[in-house]
Order: sequence, then C-alpha cells, then structure tokens
Amino acid sequence: MKTEVKLPWIELGYTIFANEGPSAIKIEQLARKVGKSKSSFYHHFADTSVFLEELLKYHLKQSQKISILAKACQTITPDFIHLLLQIKTDILFNRQLRVHRDNPVFKECFLSANIPVENAFLQIWTAGIGLESNVKFAKMLLQLTIENFYLQITAANLNEEWLTHYFNEIKTMVAYSDKKQKIDGFV
Repeated sequence: MKTEVKLPWIELGYTIFANEGPSAIKIEQLARKVGKSKSSFYHHFADTSVFLEELLKYHLKQSQKISILAKACQTITPDFIHLLLQIKTDILFNRQLRVHRDNPVFKECFLSANIPVENAFLQIWTAGIGLESNVKFAKMLLQLTIENFYLQITAANLNEEWLTHYFNEIKTMVAYSDKKQKIDGFV
C-alpha cells in the first residue's frame, strides 16, 4: 500500500530526472504536478537524497524487467529496436546516470543497471553484427557501443530511424573490418 502511494512521486521524478537530470528534481514542482502538498513528499521521502535513492532503486528494478524483455528479442531489427522505443524514459534515465557518473552512486547504478541488459542482449548482438564466432570481441564491442550510444542519444533522436541507422552502421563497420582483415592477410 505504501509503495502505491509513493509511486506517482517516483514515476514523475523518474521522468523529470530522465529528461532534465538530477538538478531538475524540485520538491515544489513535483508536489504541484502530483497534486499533493510538499509535506506529503517529506512524509514519504524525508528529503531529496532519500527520494533520489528511491529513483535509483526503481531504475534497477526497471533494468531487471528490461533484461527479461531483451532476452525475448530474436533480432536487433526490429525486435530490440522496438523494445528500445518502448523504454525511452529508462534509456534517458540511464543516460543521465552516465552523464553524471562523477557521482559515485550514479556511476554504480549505471553499471549495475547495464549488466543484466547487456547479458540478455549479448546473444542477439553477436548474431546481429555477425560475430557469433568471437563472443569475447562482440562483448567488448557492445560495451564500447553502449558508451557511444549514450554520448549520442537524445530525446529527439531516440526513434526507429536513428536506431536502425545506428545499428546498421555498427554492423557495416564489423563487416568492413572483417573483410579488410581477410584482404590484408590477417585472418
């Protein structure tokens, strides 16, 4: 019951954090948008730091749910791309964690949230980019791709066209690299 009462606060705070960052979390603004008093906020969360802890816990729960959904994907295009479009707020929240990773708590949450999703996605990733025979390299490339993804992603470009192009570019890069190695005699 208590969680249900807190959920509107958490969901709104999660969205604000995702779109504007942690500095945009203002109790008065939250209270107005939730339609409750500021004292209600303090009753549930005591202060902003407790509220941020709740947002991070919520994000980690979301990443567990996302990992289950990612495991069910059969392909990058369209399955995984459609999943990414369904979880835009979660992606943008994770991006904010990455941007603000100078805060050790945000950095830890970012890393912890990525692990289950990366593990769930790795199999279709290796197949999707043509690296089934080199899973270790595929995993390293996935980690670099995730870093690059969060540098480029915005609320405006998080759409099917951009995601499709992004994943196709990676696939092309891997194919070109493999072809170049064979031509140069490295393989």
